[in-house]
Amino acid sequence: MSLSPYNVPARTIMTPGPVEVDPRVLRAMSSSILGQFDPSFTSLMNDTMDLLREVLQTKNHWAYPIDGTSRAGIEAVLCSVIEEGDRVLIPSFGRFGYLLMEICERCGADVHFLSCEWGEVFDPEEIIKEMKRVRPKIVAMVHGDTSTGRMQPLKDVGYACRENDCLLIVDAVATVAGTEVKTDEWNIDGLITGTQKCLSVPSGMAPITYNERIEEIILERKAVERGIATEEQLLSRNVDRRIRSNYFDLSQLQDYWSPARLNHHTEATSMLYGLYEGLRLIIEEGLEERYKRHRLHERALISGIHAMGLSLFGNSSVKMPMVTCVSIPEGIDGDSVRGMLLQEFGIEIASSFGPLQGKIWRIGTMGYSCQKRNVLLTLASLEAVLLRHGVKLKTGDGVQAAMDTYQSVEQR
Repeated sequence: MSLSPYNVPARTIMTPGPVEVDPRVLRAMSSSILGQFDPSFTSLMNDTMDLLREVLQTKNHWAYPIDGTSRAGIEAVLCSVIEEGDRVLIPSFGRFGYLLMEICERCGADVHFLSCEWGEVFDPEEIIKEMKRVRPKIVAMVHGDTSTGRMQPLKDVGYACRENDCLLIVDAVATVAGTEVKTDEWNIDGLITGTQKCLSVPSGMAPITYNERIEEIILERKAVERGIATEEQLLSRNVDRRIRSNYFDLSQLQDYWSPARLNHHTEATSMLYGLYEGLRLIIEEGLEERYKRHRLHERALISGIHAMGLSLFGNSSVKMPMVTCVSIPEGIDGDSVRGMLLQEFGIEIASSFGPLQGKIWRIGTMGYSCQKRNVLLTLASLEAVLLRHGVKLKTGDGVQAAMDTYQSVEQR
């Protein structure tokens, strides 16, 4: 057994998550541990909730992180709202719609699944028409699906959900802090994001927010844990309808994040330091400026990809600004290209899943990874690797086209 310390290799991460973490976040995470009920720490909890409301563009009282990866947040919201037999409509345009279906089925939901071709999204009217036919309790869907690099317009869907008295629960894991996500304006009832994408914090927390419509359901199912419940709370426990998961029980978690500080689990102290700092940096940069930065580096990357003679996958009108899907040239082993990029240049890009496996590369420009140096380095390195694989390219044109994009912005 080796007892030597682990030496982390130098990497430039250009995947759709995880992404590189701002050094200021890493510094914050190295701070000493506080007790979870230390007034300084509970003050940090409150400040983090305030920052989350600002980043998620909501006035919801409840905005806090679930300890665990993005999937933990999705599961917490869905299993706290869904009861056996509840009807759920899931419009899916990529891999992560299937994840929503998987979780909803495990919660005992009656799932109605609507799918479209990968690389496209739905006309909102198609979703609304199906909603009126199915009459679900919940519409659960992904905002931006990184498996296809596409983004679903939500505003009209949210309005229709409110009009038809059903809940809209949205997986916005990949889009928050990288593009516009208007929780309140789009009538989103419950929203989940993740730290490891555009927030540029290590994977390990899933910030969520939800409104009074969801809170009402949660409180109806509330059952305070026996070991900490008062006599009155024991008498009011709704055991028949209680949320099936203890760890992901939002009725207990919101007590933990409230002034009551009712003990639930031991908070991930260092992760909260990192989340607070990551959110602070987003507000410091400004949401609009951050969105603009993501769009700029996307444009530079796309111009470079096109100039090299490569083509992009998917409907460009609904493309996510932070994920660019590149069609793998005919006869090229996509994994071999990715492997050489990593081995020779220390750059990681991603493949995809399901029907797109082996057909596209996915390049992420998210959060701290979304910077000029990374885009230029990725284009130059990709060109070198593709030439090694015998792909005929317009040599040198990719980096020059990206530099032209940057220069045109700098000269304005």
